[in-house]
Amino acid sequence: MANDLQKLTLFYDGACPLCQAEILFLNGRNQAGLLDFIDINSDRYDPTRVGVSCEQALAAMYGQYADGSLIQGAAVFPEAYRRANLPFLAWLFSRKIVQPPLRLGYQFFAKNRHAISRVLGPGALRLVKARGK
Repeated sequence: MANDLQKLTLFYDGACPLCQAEILFLNGRNQAGLLDFIDINSDRYDPTRVGVSCEQALAAMYGQYADGSLIQGAAVFPEAYRRANLPFLAWLFSRKIVQPPLRLGYQFFAKNRHAISRVLGPGALRLVKARGK
């Protein structure tokens, strides 16, 4: 199945501890090399090449397939989990019934991620780093 999947680059906010924890978790499961990660706050992020401004990338999760096509929002999660060999999460997050609450939840999170991360981020980062050892 992994052979059928294009590489997917995820654009994330490296200043957000919860975002960092998710990326570290996915990176640890990236044995097939089907995921790449770019911090939108880094020099690696080129909004003109991607076609998504930094402000847009901070407002919604974006991913870009190897062929250059973009996906955004709740659609990114099942695609990332599929590539990270997490079939149950990929299946769950791709269900049509889950998509509306996931979209709303992510919109809330995106707007409030730094406040949420101040509370939950340090613990999530410690957990992911401890599991990676």
